[in-house]
Amino acid sequence: MKKPKTSKFLKYLILALILFALISSLSFAFYWFLATPQPKSIEKALFRGISYTRDVRNSPRPVIIHIVSVDLKEDGIKIFITPGYPKSDLPLSAQTTSKFLSKYNLQLAVNGDGFTPWHSYTILDYYPHTGDPVDVIGFAASKGNVYSNDTDDEPTLYISLSNQARINTQIGKIYNAISGNEQIVKNGKITTNSDTSPQPRTAIALDRANRHLLIFVVDGRQPNYSEGVTLKELAQIIIDYGGYNAMNMDGGGSSTLVMESKIGLPHLLNRPINHHIPGNQRPVGNHIGIYAKSLDN
Repeated sequence: MKKPKTSKFLKYLILALILFALISSLSFAFYWFLATPQPKSIEKALFRGISYTRDVRNSPRPVIIHIVSVDLKEDGIKIFITPGYPKSDLPLSAQTTSKFLSKYNLQLAVNGDGFTPWHSYTILDYYPHTGDPVDVIGFAASKGNVYSNDTDDEPTLYISLSNQARINTQIGKIYNAISGNEQIVKNGKITTNSDTSPQPRTAIALDRANRHLLIFVVDGRQPNYSEGVTLKELAQIIIDYGGYNAMNMDGGGSSTLVMESKIGLPHLLNRPINHHIPGNQRPVGNHIGIYAKSLDN
């Protein structure tokens, strides 16, 4: 018995659907990467002791920099590092920064250290998914519980129970600690020699008095919107904003900065770029979270 031939109408319909999907995909890419205008630069208070700056630049390329300044002596400010399970080889369950903020009722959160295992071949083939076990690369502790030891000589931010903070200097008994992959500013001087391309970045800094914790997140990989910065450019930005010691954190598709909105939901301050999709967050290993009082209190 001969198989029935596919009608010309059906062939044309399939071709039309393929063309429609292709045009829709190209239109989506055009909208996000070419048509989306840059926002305006702003400065505002988010919570008591926490101020936010969005620095929008077009030289030497389009770039959007997000800066948060946290007054560690302000009443109500409390630092929280993602907790882990020290008895496990993979002590953390991967989660997005927004999920971390919601889970612990935080007011602000940013992604932390690099982690393993990790791969991102396609949008369908990647690891970790939310809830998958991972380990961070550097030293990490949450509320006195050390769950990761340094495996790669990474710089570490130590924060005591009383909110005293130092980079690479332990303050009394270990309380909170999180690591980066390179110290890029030391005593007000650029220390990175890395020859890197512009990328999305996350960095943590302290001012000279060690009173203000400074968080820097730079959007990237989004042509004509924000194309990222090199490590040396990031180090200079940090110095320009008063950072005296700073370390680079996990970047690329991991760079995410989130705040609690007025209705208690996570609100993205930056535009992450996981899987080449603007606004898509990557599940990561650990984070820095901040508790703070509202401006009305």
